Amino acid sequence: MPKHTHKLLLVLSIALVTSGCGILYKQPIYQGNLLEKANVDQLQTGMSKQQVTLLLGTPSVEDPFHHDRWDYTSTQRTNRRGSTEKKNLTVWFENDAVVKWEGDYFPEQDEQLARQTVKQFGRNLPKEKGKKGR
Repeated sequence: MPKHTHKLLLVLSIALVTSGCGILYKQPIYQGNLLEKANVDQLQTGMSKQQVTLLLGTPSVEDPFHHDRWDYTSTQRTNRRGSTEKKNLTVWFENDAVVKWEGDYFPEQDEQLARQTVKQFGRNLPKEKGKKGR
């Protein structure tokens, strides 16, 4: 076998082995609603759907079969294995007014996540003229 063939086989075998191990980089993916703790803390029973929308934004899921339930869902994949963490905050309405809310949503973690994304990906908006640094 020629020398170049040995090098090619070596490179291909290393690529094959490392692709199956999870050694290769997998980009973090964040999807859904990032809620601020201050806004979640302001939720009160009796609020209208419009007030909740102004406070938390549009829900991720408005179930067409359950008009009195809104779900604010987010997922994040941050590790090399590609495992996904899902968080959910559900708000229930009765006669278009908030009755209760619950979920495993952690707004404090979203604040940390928002800060990390700037470090990982940089700012999406151009810097203002006349300001130095970040």
